[in-house]
Amino acid sequence: MSSPAYAEDEVHKLEKKLEKAAEAYKDAKKDLKDAEKKQKKLKKDIKDGEKKVEELTDEINDFAQAAYLSGGLPTATAILTSGSPQEAVRSLSTMSFLGEDAADELEDFLAAAEELEADKDALDDEIEKAKKAVKKKKKAQDSLKDQIDEINGGPSNGSGGAAGQGPGGGGSCSETDPTGTGGCVTPTLLHAYNEAQDAGYTRYTKCFRNQDSGEHGKGRACDFAASEGGFGSDATGGDQTYGDNLAGWFVNNADALGVYYVIWDNQIWMEGTGWGNYSSGHTGNPSQDHTDHVHLSVNL
Repeated sequence: MSSPAYAEDEVHKLEKKLEKAAEAYKDAKKDLKDAEKKQKKLKKDIKDGEKKVEELTDEINDFAQAAYLSGGLPTATAILTSGSPQEAVRSLSTMSFLGEDAADELEDFLAAAEELEADKDALDDEIEKAKKAVKKKKKAQDSLKDQIDEINGGPSNGSGGAAGQGPGGGGSCSETDPTGTGGCVTPTLLHAYNEAQDAGYTRYTKCFRNQDSGEHGKGRACDFAASEGGFGSDATGGDQTYGDNLAGWFVNNADALGVYYVIWDNQIWMEGTGWGNYSSGHTGNPSQDHTDHVHLSVNL
């Protein structure tokens, strides 16, 4: 077993690495977001390109019809039955009959089609690379968090499976608090509460708290009792395990649930730093120390 001084030194080193890993993860997510924005623009470009292709197709048909009416049957037939504009544009007889302007139109058709395919391929590759980078950076960050959690003793596991993706974006205290306080919660917090319920964490919970200038008063926080009997005494045995699992589940699903921070058993977890000492705890009061409940705060 390592000495406290050694453990503190190891945590310090890991936290330095974690800061860099968190920054790399943040950059990777930004790159993915930028790629997805580019995807949106490329989809518009592709749609415009397809419209251009349709217009050029109509012009080709017009050229073929004109050729037929003027007696150029072999050339018209070649255009209409060539199977593809690429084959038609490479036909010397077609280009000779239609003239330079018509040949340019056909060349534009070919270029537009090829550019369209290139855009699609580039888009797919860029999005795939960005997703892989996010996954890799997230894995590196989680690994460092787990190492810190192991040294600090914070819960890093949690049963209940993966949570569904939250609504994201901003949100006011617009939803009715499902815990019966008569107050409100944000859409993000309501989603987190419902997902926790679905994961099996159904013990006594309270969210909105009037006359609270903090997260509870803004509808962005809930307190989840560790004991089936509610708040009031330090969790032990199965109640301690329930609290460990719930806190770990919130951490494991932080991205999907929009977690801002989690407080449990004199420790606090925040994005980018992992579990650490809760400086406002260690008072002997179960409520203040969060030894009788898990506190969840969401970003919005």
